[in-house]
Amino acid sequence: MFNIAVIVLVLTALLAYVNHRFVRLPSAIGVMVIALLGSLILAALNGMGFPGLHHYETSLLSSIDFPEVVFKGLLSMLLFAAALGVDFSDLRSYRWHIAALAVLGTVASTLLIGFAVWTALSWVGLSLSLPYCLIFGALISPTDPVAVAGIIRQAGAPRSMDVVISGESLFNDGIGVVLFTILLGMIAGGGSPDWTHGAILLAREAGGGLIYGLVLGYITYRLLRSIDNYQVEITITLAAVLGGYALAREMEVSGPLAMVVAGLVVGDRGRELGMSEVTRKHHDEFWELLDWMLNSVLFVLVGLEFASVTFSAKVLLVAAGMIVVALLARLLCAGLPMAVLSRYFTMPRGAWQVLTWGGLRGAISVALALSLPPGPSRDLILGMTYYIVVFSILVQGLSIGKVVRWATAAPKQASNETESSGVEL
Repeated sequence: MFNIAVIVLVLTALLAYVNHRFVRLPSAIGVMVIALLGSLILAALNGMGFPGLHHYETSLLSSIDFPEVVFKGLLSMLLFAAALGVDFSDLRSYRWHIAALAVLGTVASTLLIGFAVWTALSWVGLSLSLPYCLIFGALISPTDPVAVAGIIRQAGAPRSMDVVISGESLFNDGIGVVLFTILLGMIAGGGSPDWTHGAILLAREAGGGLIYGLVLGYITYRLLRSIDNYQVEITITLAAVLGGYALAREMEVSGPLAMVVAGLVVGDRGRELGMSEVTRKHHDEFWELLDWMLNSVLFVLVGLEFASVTFSAKVLLVAAGMIVVALLARLLCAGLPMAVLSRYFTMPRGAWQVLTWGGLRGAISVALALSLPPGPSRDLILGMTYYIVVFSILVQGLSIGKVVRWATAAPKQASNETESSGVEL
């Protein structure tokens, strides 16, 4: 396992260098693009009768349990680090926006996408049971905080948009994982979805995760406040994340939601009241570097995972349709409510366009798809998920900056045009 970790780290460093030196895309997107192109080239060489490197890639991927790496390794630290960067007072100001989008929006999107894919598959001669279609809806509906946080900030979105989109992505990720777990458990038990039982489990896991995260964050804050030694304090935060996430799994509460809340508490009270200026500087630098490294590793693995996806023209066709459906579901469940209720949400004009287009899917969706039991249903869901994630990161991720500038500049442009027309008249 150590040798595999070394290989992945070396590969990530090389791809990050190539991207920074020559390609110059945002770091996460750049390393994923290069890894994806590398996988495509190796697949082409394999088709031409040169299978050596392609076989080495597939052998490497088969020795990496991607869901295990994500859910038991990277996710806890990435969510904690992302939550540290969110201002708690700003988040509190938009708590109802975020709660509505994260809970109601994710559940509604899961149902819309699930029933849409169930209908669409029959049109192309493919079949997938309704519970599995709902599972696909659950894993593809949440926006990925790993993909969203850095890209939205780099796009120059207004602060209120940044807070709402980042906050929503942090919490709807946990809601999506809980929905996925509940639906998968029902399938494993041989039953059909029981909505009442599912609602109870959702409340228990999500509510338990929120309460547990609050307690974990407060205990961590009290420990940080009692000493002044940045090496020990950084070690405490890292131990709280890794140990706290493992304990959450044992308690059967949502680990992702717990890490988000713990990160918010430590980022607010822990940093401001529990750390000296020296500790705060070292703490922020440590988590920023760790976040960047783990983020890069994760997106390299997403690019390499192309070798695990079985190509099919029918799956590609359905995935193209599901890209449109996912965007429409995002519009109906997030963008439209924001546009209709803009006077109550107190968001700048254009927020609904940014919220719709900025709902990026990422590595967590791929990891959930890979965690499904082996079989035709898993292969079909993995193929659709992978194509949607690649589209989301490459197309939406690279264009969100233009959407932000267009959406936020539109009112000003319209005002200037009106003033100009008045002068001419």
